[in-house]
Amino acid sequence: MPRETLNDLLAFLAVAQERSFTRAAAKLGVSQSALSHTVRALETRLGVRLLTRTTRSVSPTDAGQRLLQTVAPRLEEIEAEVAAVSELGDKVAGTIRITATDVAIDAVLWPRLAKVLAQYPDLRVELHTDYRLVDIAAERYDIGVRYGDQVQKDMVAVRLTAGEPMSIVAAPGYFETHRVPLAVQDLARHNCINLRLASGGNYAWELLQDGKPVEARVTGQMTFNGAYQLLNAALAGQGLAFLPRHLTQPLVEAGRLRSVMQDCCPTFPGLHAYYPSHRHSSRAMRVVIDAIRHGD
Repeated sequence: MPRETLNDLLAFLAVAQERSFTRAAAKLGVSQSALSHTVRALETRLGVRLLTRTTRSVSPTDAGQRLLQTVAPRLEEIEAEVAAVSELGDKVAGTIRITATDVAIDAVLWPRLAKVLAQYPDLRVELHTDYRLVDIAAERYDIGVRYGDQVQKDMVAVRLTAGEPMSIVAAPGYFETHRVPLAVQDLARHNCINLRLASGGNYAWELLQDGKPVEARVTGQMTFNGAYQLLNAALAGQGLAFLPRHLTQPLVEAGRLRSVMQDCCPTFPGLHAYYPSHRHSSRAMRVVIDAIRHGD
């Protein structure tokens, strides 16, 4: 394969994975116009369009999706083998890319990783906030972190935390003008703060009713795409928020939030790190996995 074709494939994969010429150009350290020219040159040589471009988005065509699904994993295997060769040296080096929610990053990953980064100055970690169920192989992440029931079945999974109790909270002042909800059906009469998912829809609160799982499609004036924004809105008296208890409990104890409907709040499976089995051969991966698994 000509070297220019390999370089052009790397450029195309970056755009296809990021779904953006702007983000891909920043990732590769090139200009957006140069990247666009590279991809068009590849399309010309192959005689097929690889990307569908609009003013707002970029997405792979059928041909582009085939390249993304077949070439990206093979390039990842090559990178893993190169990393394995570098393991013959003494240094722990390389970049580990992790996708996780903002809560997982702030509460678990960053506190645990901060302790080891100083020990390995050539180790680099990229933490990407995302609520999607990311295909880490296709999007070239090394590690994903999600609740246990969201882990892809063909991945190696490592438990990071115990079960995650959930809570429904609001500021005490909110209940001066709103009746305290006691059951799932009561939520329809309340201003609930929504979490917007990357898919475009709002997250349905996963609750319990008479001990059985139910989904509540709540409504309200405010919608965010991050847990900390939901928490701040609840503190401001905007309405009810559905959040992990470890975020809300200190504020409940301080009197800044009030917890309601505790019998309706489930405990989610603990956070797990997951990754393809061949990735664990990297020394950098082992250091990162050990750090986030044990927290020391």
